[in-house]
Amino acid sequence: MDRVWEFLDGNTSGGPYTPETVLLSLLLAFVLGQALAWVYYFTHSGLSYSKSFVQSLILITVVIAMVMSTIAGSFVTAVGLMGALSIVRFRNMIKDTRDIAFIFCALVIGMATGSQRFMIAILGTVVLSLVILYLHLTDFGKHKPHNGFLRVILMGHVGPKHPLPQVLRRFCSSFTLISAQDGDFGNPDVEYSYQVMIRSADRNEQMLSELQNVQGVKNVSLTMQEQLLEV
Repeated sequence: MDRVWEFLDGNTSGGPYTPETVLLSLLLAFVLGQALAWVYYFTHSGLSYSKSFVQSLILITVVIAMVMSTIAGSFVTAVGLMGALSIVRFRNMIKDTRDIAFIFCALVIGMATGSQRFMIAILGTVVLSLVILYLHLTDFGKHKPHNGFLRVILMGHVGPKHPLPQVLRRFCSSFTLISAQDGDFGNPDVEYSYQVMIRSADRNEQMLSELQNVQGVKNVSLTMQEQLLEV
């Protein structure tokens, strides 16, 4: 074990490129890239998960390590490789900035392993993984203002003393009428649309139930930031 750490510490500033060290760089890039991919897999949330993206994190790490080994301190090779890579055009759009951060992490890990800075690559991967897990477990930065869009179909118009606004005042800190659309010819139904700020999201079902019990109400739907409740 001591010899392993001495070897890793001895390559902190780079070293001679031999077939053994290049193979070690690629294998270490594969292991660290897979660790990063597993962290992404366990901490991902939402509907934009892609198996190809997870596999790409591993491939990017290994490819960058191979690129760094190919350059190996040669300026001419680096310029030629930049010219060859400039032909490639990437048209896949990444909408989540978190995915961009993972790609950047894979690039840096690949650069560290490819330049034989093994200690930096290992410690960097461990620290990055711990930071990502901390952000995931603490749900850091989460903000739910409980604002939503309320749609009500009512028989007739809402007057000053109508019970509908009274129910909204009980459950909402504020609400704004966006539109009131009359029905077709001969149809007395009116569709009201409100922008609402809910005081407590836990009482959404109770609010929808009371709105449904208002006389003349036929349909109520509430669209929240992360959920959809319909009656």
